[in-house]
Amino acid sequence: MREEGRTAAALLEFISKSPSCYHVAANMSDILEKAGFSRLFEEDTWSLAPGGKYYVTRGGSSLIAVALPRERVSGFQIAASHSDSPALKVKEKGEISVDGRYVKLSVERYGGMIMSSWLDRPLSLAGRIWLEREGRLESRLFCADRDLLLIPSLAIHMDRKVNEGHSYNVRKDLQPLFSMTGEKSLSQVIAEEAGLKPEELAGCDLFLYNRMGGSIWGAQESFLSSPRLDDQQCAWASLEGFLKGEGSPGRVMVYCVFDNEEVGSGTRQGAGSTFLRDVLERVVAALGGSREDYLRAVAKSFLISADNAHGVHPNQGDKADDTSRPYLNGGPVIKYSANQKYTTDGATGAVFAALCRRAGVPCQVFHNRPDMEGGSTLGNISAQQVPIPSVDVGLPQLAMHSAYETAGVQDTAWLVQVFAKFFSCPVCGERDGSYRLEF
Repeated sequence: MREEGRTAAALLEFISKSPSCYHVAANMSDILEKAGFSRLFEEDTWSLAPGGKYYVTRGGSSLIAVALPRERVSGFQIAASHSDSPALKVKEKGEISVDGRYVKLSVERYGGMIMSSWLDRPLSLAGRIWLEREGRLESRLFCADRDLLLIPSLAIHMDRKVNEGHSYNVRKDLQPLFSMTGEKSLSQVIAEEAGLKPEELAGCDLFLYNRMGGSIWGAQESFLSSPRLDDQQCAWASLEGFLKGEGSPGRVMVYCVFDNEEVGSGTRQGAGSTFLRDVLERVVAALGGSREDYLRAVAKSFLISADNAHGVHPNQGDKADDTSRPYLNGGPVIKYSANQKYTTDGATGAVFAALCRRAGVPCQVFHNRPDMEGGSTLGNISAQQVPIPSVDVGLPQLAMHSAYETAGVQDTAWLVQVFAKFFSCPVCGERDGSYRLEF
């Protein structure tokens, strides 16, 4: 297998082990610890050593890792992505009886999903559960590793116009079938899967996840498809690049993965929270720096926000912009928006393009079609807390926010290369507004 194929296979293995945002953070924690990173806790006093490697989590679903320089801190180089994906979340009182014969689950939409893609495929539950033992509440990762649910579509005989377009209603169309009446309850199934007594179960944050495994396919295996490519593809690739990076004198290398991007990031563990700012300030303070030192370091920093981009669709090419047309396996995409949906400007876009050139990787450009409004991402949200020059990038994909998305095999390996280059050389803003790149 070629190198890009091995990289894509490793990505798919990570995604298969990460059916929820909580699993993403936990699996990344394991990867970092194996790479020599030590865990910090926000409630503790931080004692950090120059040249040390550390990570901290918040909310069980967001994570920040730092690789410290041995010299005085002169700036931060940051990669940011997100751990969450659109899904259906189970409500607290989750069971609904249908005619005394079936039991379905009551769910609500999390993020902007393509609803039809969740129909007629094997589903299950993953997330975290809370258990109470001897007056103490403890959280635990949960994944029912079996086909447990399904959302059946309505037969065409009962909806003759279904192929002319259908407007989906979560309450009516997207409630998954769980059991026959009289069979095990949801709490019983959760307890059994977790090895608990039902009375120990105190709370849940559970999402439906697609049971279909990832696939590498095509005439020469050029494509990969999987659940949750947005944004685990960028999150995993940027982590790989972070771990391969060699660091730079005076630069704190920072890896971030935030939760709740798909619903606006306005949570305590989202990109709009103080999480990144708190960590960066505490790093500077723990290394003997002042508030002034922190502000000076921020002024000489750079952030790459990595969240997947739209590739040109083979059947819907007119939906893409006339001049900005990224394709799968064409390289990472620099995303631009005049209305600041993305933070990229001429300078920061040029920095990322230069990184790609030095890494031997092609890059592409994305603009929304002028008469179509696009989504936003992490760059401009995190900048409200830490005003660092940033560029929004991603990997081209098809069927974004589907339960099963598609991307290019080559692109993941290329993004790893670019981030390895980014985390091996300083990117410094100068007083005149220019940038110095020391490769």
